[in-house]
Formats: sequence, structure tokens, C-alpha cells
Amino acid sequence: MVSSLLTLPSTFSRLNLVQKSSIFIPFTFKALNLLKFHKQPLLRPFNYPLLRFPSSLNSPAAHFSTSRRPVLSKSFDDDLVVLGIETSCDDTAAAIVRGNGEILSQVVSSQADLLARYGGVAPKMAEEAHSLVIDQVVQDALDKASLTERELSAVAVTIGPGLSLCLRVGVQKARRVAGSFNLPIISVHHMEAHALVARLIEKELQFPFLALLISGGHNLLVLAHDLGHYTQLGTTIDDAIGEAFDKTAKWLGLDMRKSGGPAVEQLAEEGDAESVRFSIPMKQHKDCNFSYAGLKTQVKVAIASRNIDAKVPLSCASSLDRSSRADIAASFQRVAVLHLEERCERAVEWALKIEPSIKHLVVSGGVASNQYVRARLDQVVQKYSLRLVCPPPNLCTDNGVMIAWTGIENFRVGRYDPPPPANDPDDFMYDLRPRWPLGEEYAEGKSEARSLRRARVHPSLTSLVQASLQQQ
Repeated sequence: MVSSLLTLPSTFSRLNLVQKSSIFIPFTFKALNLLKFHKQPLLRPFNYPLLRFPSSLNSPAAHFSTSRRPVLSKSFDDDLVVLGIETSCDDTAAAIVRGNGEILSQVVSSQADLLARYGGVAPKMAEEAHSLVIDQVVQDALDKASLTERELSAVAVTIGPGLSLCLRVGVQKARRVAGSFNLPIISVHHMEAHALVARLIEKELQFPFLALLISGGHNLLVLAHDLGHYTQLGTTIDDAIGEAFDKTAKWLGLDMRKSGGPAVEQLAEEGDAESVRFSIPMKQHKDCNFSYAGLKTQVKVAIASRNIDAKVPLSCASSLDRSSRADIAASFQRVAVLHLEERCERAVEWALKIEPSIKHLVVSGGVASNQYVRARLDQVVQKYSLRLVCPPPNLCTDNGVMIAWTGIENFRVGRYDPPPPANDPDDFMYDLRPRWPLGEEYAEGKSEARSLRRARVHPSLTSLVQASLQQQ
């Protein structure tokens, strides 16, 4: 189809070719696995890997696909089967999803005991826990789907953002599977996966849409223009809301085995949300950025003033002590979510100015499982005649389904790498992106916060995609 070669960032190295009529090449993926890659000399920019196309696809009548989604035959979607692997933080997850959206299996190994023991994620301990279970988790996903590796079409894996030690475990496993069975490998952005999993559940969800991604490590408001094209409207300048929930749960002596968020939410139902007057963060800043460090400090001061001892479990607390803890939990939750509401309202206004056709606000990530959060944000979107879309709780927390589905979405437009070697050398440098922005900052929402500047280690996913399209 194409006589020359193209260079792309390592995030998505090889593009499938699509006819100008947008009809997808009608062969099953297993046939594609057998295509040989021929070596040709090629100039490439700094840090960009080679990109090669099978010679059997060469034709002057073709062009590179830049459309939102090529028109795929139903049989192609049915035949496409992707394994997704997720190890960016504290859960080891794998899932197998079919191209038509059918979830064939989903397995998650939780590190709840480690969370309870350390009061949060300990990276080295988390890495060791991932390493101990990753092989079994992937095997269980295959067994539950009644498949073998030879029946897979591709492997998708999170390469960032996340904890480097943890990311490495998943990437190594994905490369072993892909290399051993000659499968293409798809590098996935963790936050894009949180946003796109909503498209698996809500079939009417089309680009553009607004997304609020909230978890233990992230607070992100993005306008999703298209696959791989995002504008960052706001992010956290210090701590994320999930971190604030976890610390509040720890200081209140709650059971951390199910993470802090659910524990605080449950206790808050018993408390008076107006009893403790916490101030809403960043009221004076008219942007969409978040800050939870100050609210955490307010909570810690309130707990100390009431002589609450976190070493005394909630189950052993007196009636008065339990009531005090419940009041703090409820008051904290109210203000933490008010901060979300204020930022989301402004983000909706900005988003409608940029993309007037948006109809949905997607709320995803672990904190999106919180029913109070969902109820409050539903009131926000109703003011603007938008629809709130939240994945089910088991797809809000980190999972393999969202990675597999994002792999499928990227595979459809040709963003994937050829099969890696069966065995990587000992000194192989894995492409891990612990700090990896999803989109470019919106001009009105730019922050000069030192933490934001420090976080921009890798070029954003959006900038990489846009650069690759400009080369075509």
C-alpha cells in the first residue's frame, strides 16, 4: 500500500493501512500475525523506533488511517481477542475482551492486606506482590475465557503513568506472552483507559466528551476530542482526592483492606456533614485545577482536637467517639466533593466553548465508585443538559478490562507494535512512563505550580499522536 516507511513514537509504532473508502482490510488477525516484516534502511528522529509495514500490503492506492474509527466488519470485531494487563499501582489485573465489547474474563488480585499493613502503597512491596501473582492472574484470565495464548490477537499493557517498579512487572509479562506467541503488543496510557472504558459500557458515547478521572493518584479533567487527542482542563497541583480519602480513613482508624474511599463513604452515612466547617480548597483560583493537601491538614487538625486515637479500631470505639469520627468523615466528604463540583462546573463551561457538541461527562477512576460523588456530579451535569456516564464500580477501579478495551480501540486505528523478541536481554530498557500527561494544557487553565512542571517528564500522549499524524 505504501512504498515508504514512517517513524512513530514507541507508544504506537506500527500503523495498519486502510483503503480510502475506509473499508478495513478483510483478513482475520491470525493471518496478520504470520506476515513478515522486512528490514529497510530508514532515517529516524531522536528516540523514535523503526516502523515497518508488511510488503504484501504495499499499494499506491492506500493512505494512513487517521479517522476516529475505520469501518470494521462484524466478523473482524468478533475475531479480535485482546489480553489486557494492568500493574500500574497496587492491583494485579488481567482480562480478555473481544473486539465487539464482550468481556470474556476479568481477574484482579488485590493487595488489600499490604494497604492495611502500610496504610497506603509501598512501591517495593507492591512490586514483589505483583511478581508473585502475575503469572497466575494471566493464566486465570485465559482459563476463565477458555482460551490459550495462541487464540489471542494481541496483548495490551499499561506503560504509564504509575509506579515504575510496578509497571515493569506488567510490561515484562506482556512482552513474554507477546514474544512467545508472535502477538502484536499495544502500549496503553492508564488514564486514557479509565476514560475509554466508558465507551465499552455506553455504546452511544462518541467523541467529543468531557471526562473527570479521579483516583488515589490522579485528579484529571480532560476534554476528549478523539482517540489519542485530549485537552487537559485541570489536574491536581498536589494530592489527588483518592489520596485524601485514604489518609482520612487511616487517621480515623478505619479498615483499609477495601481502601480508604469505601470506608470513609460508609462511615459518612452516620455523620453530620455540616458539623465540621472545613474550607473548600482553592476558592480564589478561577481555574479547573485541584488541591487536597490543605484539606488533609484540616482533617488531621480536626481529628487531633477531638482526641481520636487511630490505633483504636472503629469497631472498638465508644458511641461518642464513633459519632465524632462519623461527623469528620461526612464533613470531609462533603467538602472534598464540593471541590470536584466547582471544578467540574467550570470545566463544562470551558468544554462547551471548545466543543459545543459534547453531550456527556464521563466520571471514572477508583473514586468514581463513590455513590455520593456520582449523585452530586449528576446534579452538576443536569444544569447543562448533559448526561453523566460512570462505569460500574468494578470497572472504575484499576482493572484489565479497561486496558484490553483501550488496546482494541487503538488497534482499530493501527496503533500497536510488532511482536517483541521471545526473550528480552538482561539489560533491556523497558519503555516505562511513570509521569506521563494525557493531554496538552488548556491555555486558560495553565498552572505554574512547581509540582505540575516537575510532573511533565514524558511528552503527553496527545503530543505524540499529533506528531505522528503530521509526519504522514
